[in-house]
Amino acid sequence: MNNGLEGIVAAQTVLSHADGDSGAVWVRGHTIERLAAEQGYDGAVAVMWEGFADSGLTRDGMRRALAEARSAAFAGKDDWLACAGRRPLAEGLRIALAALPDEAEPAQILATLPVAIAVLLRAHAGKPLIAPDPSLATAADLLRMIADGPVTAQRAAALDTYLATVIDNGLGNSTFAARVVVSSRASLAAAALGGYCAFCGPLHGGAPGLALDMLDEIQASGDVDGWIARQLDSGRRLMGFGHRVFRHRDPRADLLRAALRRLDPHSTRLDFVMDVERRAVAALQRRKPGRRVEANIEMDAALLLDAVGLPRAAFTPVFAVARCAAWLAHAMEQRQTGRMIRPASTYIGPAPAA
Repeated sequence: MNNGLEGIVAAQTVLSHADGDSGAVWVRGHTIERLAAEQGYDGAVAVMWEGFADSGLTRDGMRRALAEARSAAFAGKDDWLACAGRRPLAEGLRIALAALPDEAEPAQILATLPVAIAVLLRAHAGKPLIAPDPSLATAADLLRMIADGPVTAQRAAALDTYLATVIDNGLGNSTFAARVVVSSRASLAAAALGGYCAFCGPLHGGAPGLALDMLDEIQASGDVDGWIARQLDSGRRLMGFGHRVFRHRDPRADLLRAALRRLDPHSTRLDFVMDVERRAVAALQRRKPGRRVEANIEMDAALLLDAVGLPRAAFTPVFAVARCAAWLAHAMEQRQTGRMIRPASTYIGPAPAA
C-alpha cells in the first residue's frame, strides 16, 4: 500500500509521459520542447485531442474552433456571472465551469476558462467587459480580454509558450481526478470540474503564486542565505524546489526561463531568482548530502506569468487553462476503456463489538 499512490500504475495512456530520472516530458510522441516550439498552445490541444474529440485536427483548425467557442462562452456569461462575480477569482471560475451543461463539447468547456478569467478580473475591477477576438490565438486573446490596451506580440508569445509547456506531464493529481470522474460515465464537463477542484490546492496548481510570495519575502529580507536557513530550520518547505516525479531538473523550467529571457533579456528579477536557486540548492545539499534537490517549474512559471502582466490571483486559473486541455484528453481516453476506477482500501478502524 502507498498512501500517495506513488509508483502505482493506474492507467495506460497515449497522451503524455514524464520521465523523472532523465528529466523528459513527452506528449503524444513530441518532446515538450518541440511541442511548445512547433505547435504552440492551440496546436498542442489539437495534438492531444486528435482521435478523441475528432480526427484530422490541426493547429489552425483548433485555433478557429477555440476562438468560436470563446465567443459563445462570452455570449453565455449571464448563466454564471451574477453568482461568480461575488466570489474570488479561483472560486468564480469553479462556478463558471459548474454552469456548463452535461452535453458541453470539449472546445466549449476549454474556452470557458479564458473567458471567465478575463470577465471576472474586469468585473472585480469595475471595468467594462471585453468580448473575444476570433482572429487571435488563445494566449493572445486571453491577455487582450484582460488588458486595458494592446498586448505586445512578445507577451502573447511568452504566454503561449507557457500554456503549451505546462499542458500535461503524466498522471498528475488533477488529471487522475478527471479520469476518476468520467470513469463513472459522468460528463466531460463534470470531469473538467473535478480536475479543476483537485487542481486548486497549494500543493498542485496553486503553487506558482506561493513561489512568487516566497521570492518577495526573500528579496525584502535582504539576506538570501539567512532567509533560506531560517525556513529550513523551522521545518517549512521551500516553494519551487523538489518534485514528486522529477528527480533532476524539470525540463519545462528551462523552457520557461528561455521564454523569460526572450521577453526581457536584461531581467534583474530573473537574475535574482537564479541566485536564489543556486543558494537554495546548495543549502539543501548541505543538509541532505547525497540527495539532489533541484528547482522545479514553480518560480519560472510565476515570473513569466507576472512578466506578461497577470495579477497573482490569476496564476492558478491561467495554469488551469493549459491543464484543462489535458483533463479533457485524459477523460476522453478513459471513456474508451469503459472501466470505472474503483481502488480498494485497507480498514484499520476498530472491530464491531461482539
